Amino acid sequence: MVQRKSFAGMACPIARGLEHVGEWWSMLILRDALKGATRFEQFQENLGIAPGILTRRLAALTESGLLERQRYSVHPPRDEYVLTPRGRDFRPVLLAMLAWGNRHFPPEDTTMRIVDLATGAPVDPVLVDPRTLRPVDGPGYAVQPFSTRGQPTHE
Repeated sequence: MVQRKSFAGMACPIARGLEHVGEWWSMLILRDALKGATRFEQFQENLGIAPGILTRRLAALTESGLLERQRYSVHPPRDEYVLTPRGRDFRPVLLAMLAWGNRHFPPEDTTMRIVDLATGAPVDPVLVDPRTLRPVDGPGYAVQPFSTRGQPTHE
């Protein structure tokens, strides 16, 4: 088995984020959790994933603070996996991936799309600066390094 490289110590926030969600099963589990799945059997049935792999991925997502185990049955002991605020914050990433996948790797027929519930019209997600409402991938924005020394962490 090939040892996976850890990105935990890298300065890049993309690499550090991938440390927690970069394995494809993790993203699909989070996708299903955002659609309402909470129980082991639901994830296994929806994804067709082997029980051992699912157990490891759920444990990793729980350890990373994206999911939280909550007991729903004492006899027999059974837990469900509920999204934490950190896990819910991953939703825009998945929506962007959904739109990107539909645009660049479309199936014969679109299987999912984002729609405005009031009108039913399809929409395309855009990342905007909440202060100015300008798209951050447009002119006037750049990714730059900065130091977090002395700043509080967001836990």
